[in-house]
Amino acid sequence: MMLKHPEVLYEDNHIIAINKKPGDIVQGDKTGDAPLSDYVKQYIKETANKPGEVYLGTVHRIDRPVSGIVIFAKTSKALARLNEMFQKKEITKTYWAVVKNKPPQTFGKLEHFLLKNEIKNKSKAHVNQVKNSLASVLEYKIIASSEKYFLLEVNPHTGRHHQIRAQLSAIGCPIKGDLKYGADRSNENASIHLHARSIHFMHPVKKEIINIEANPPEDNLWNTFLKQLS
Repeated sequence: MMLKHPEVLYEDNHIIAINKKPGDIVQGDKTGDAPLSDYVKQYIKETANKPGEVYLGTVHRIDRPVSGIVIFAKTSKALARLNEMFQKKEITKTYWAVVKNKPPQTFGKLEHFLLKNEIKNKSKAHVNQVKNSLASVLEYKIIASSEKYFLLEVNPHTGRHHQIRAQLSAIGCPIKGDLKYGADRSNENASIHLHARSIHFMHPVKKEIINIEANPPEDNLWNTFLKQLS
């Protein structure tokens, strides 16, 4: 099986961080499409000349139409520690989101209760708690703007299903291309303009601070914002 090489952002003996392209799935699902984990295993096998099976643990996921940083564990020890760090909220993630409508404030904190609909694979953000809903908190700020769009930096405090997509939609700011959450049109490649931009954590084995940053995919709008921020 010929697999494309992933874009590696960071790698050592314990972990590997990849800049996921929109459209790639992190783990296998009902579509049967080759997941990103397969590409990463193949990459490790080739670069490390490893015979036999390659160990790779999935630590977290981002949605298929979303781009950006995904971390995998190369050892079971690293996987166990990273899983614990995610549970204890010791890993800080920052996202970039492009929206058409300007949020009500330049920066703010959004607090909702998210209820997941398993059948539709969609979450709805409620202002008040409803049965089976989960508290969902994020902070955002506008960091750039173009003629038609605004670029938000988003810091989720919780890790709920479709959290950023649902919460931004709830304040009238659906993400560009995100038809599921109220965007008026889709993007050509079925992506949405949501990108896992950076991640900050203590290395699970080496105990050093790790900061990883990923550039968004190549397109005119992302490029416009990158130029503004450089």
